[in-house]
Amino acid sequence: MMIVGYYDQDYEHIKKRKQKGNRGGWIISAAVGAVLGAFLLILSIPALSRLDLLPYEMDIRGEDQNGLAELDEREQESGTQKNITLNVTSEITTAVEKVSEAVVGIVNLQQSNFWSNGAQEAGTGSGVVYKKAGDKAFVVTNHHVIQGASDIEVSLSDGTRVKARLLGSDIWTDLAVLEIEGSHVKKVAQFGNSDSVKLGEPVLAIGNPLGLQFSGSVTQGIISGLNRTIPVDINQDGTPDWNAEVMQTDAAINPGNSGGALVNINGEVIGINSMKIAKQAVEGIGLSIPITAAKPIIEDLESFGEVRRPFMGVGQLKALSEISAYHHQQTLHLPEDVNEGIAILEVLPNTPAAQAGLKELDVIVELDGEKVDSVIGLRKHLYNEKKVGDSMEVTIYRNGKKQTVTIRLAEESL
Repeated sequence: MMIVGYYDQDYEHIKKRKQKGNRGGWIISAAVGAVLGAFLLILSIPALSRLDLLPYEMDIRGEDQNGLAELDEREQESGTQKNITLNVTSEITTAVEKVSEAVVGIVNLQQSNFWSNGAQEAGTGSGVVYKKAGDKAFVVTNHHVIQGASDIEVSLSDGTRVKARLLGSDIWTDLAVLEIEGSHVKKVAQFGNSDSVKLGEPVLAIGNPLGLQFSGSVTQGIISGLNRTIPVDINQDGTPDWNAEVMQTDAAINPGNSGGALVNINGEVIGINSMKIAKQAVEGIGLSIPITAAKPIIEDLESFGEVRRPFMGVGQLKALSEISAYHHQQTLHLPEDVNEGIAILEVLPNTPAAQAGLKELDVIVELDGEKVDSVIGLRKHLYNEKKVGDSMEVTIYRNGKKQTVTIRLAEESL
């Protein structure tokens, strides 16, 4: 019977006798094993060293100078002394390579005074070459990048600076389109689909932060927010004139990045970088115009030099929320339960509004059956929902009475 697995006091004497009888043989076996092991180890050390399998470096060359020279030559021939070059390729490097040459610098030149010798550099930004047709190439950038410029230059990725012609600019969407000679342009950016962008999707911001000195800078981040609405005060009167609808990213966007590209992992432009929240307590909130919303604006600017938006013909508007309760009753003669709407303070002659019979002090409360309570809301409905030539139903209060008129929208003549 074989006993396994447990230690039992009854078998202690048997164990002692076996240990005593085998002690001599064990000592001899151990001595022989040690000698053989040491001999094999000495023989294997050089081979292990050459295969870089030892956890330390070892000089096995010996003291003979001729032998040292021969070993040095063999090491050089076998490549023991190596200069390692890594070829790192990733989705990010591929995306950057695909689009970076199409991101350019924009130089805003302005005439400082009568006595100055030519236009002086007033600021720099970024732009994206999105199209090449014939001998011309087309660049999209921000309106605020080229605003006030008497001349504009485009700095290409290789440092070449070429003159640009402003085709059109739109203050509401902060977009502008330039035309340059196409012979210098080698790469054109591809537009993606910003409607399919997902939260957390990796993106790259490419542009010229702080000027052309850092041209072609790349920063990495993610899409932090979609369909953000940011109030914009265009005329700097302290009251928002428009709500910019933008994407949010934590990719670093700095002054000079404006007009540059927000790129997805496929190297497609999904946004035009426009602004950032620049407050002391805020980090990593950059904003970009979605390319799907920008494309029709870009097409209009390229083709017509302006965005063809429908025009009502009301010169001045003021939300009821900005008008005192006294004027609600005494001037506009509104029912007590009407607290939301837009008062018309001026109707331009020979315009769709005038032709439809709208008058000063009418209060607009609905457009096409949808309630409207702000000037921004009116503009959004007009610019986003309607086209030149469309009809629009306008519900108003006049002298306390509610009525609806129909306006046939026209194109604004500049």
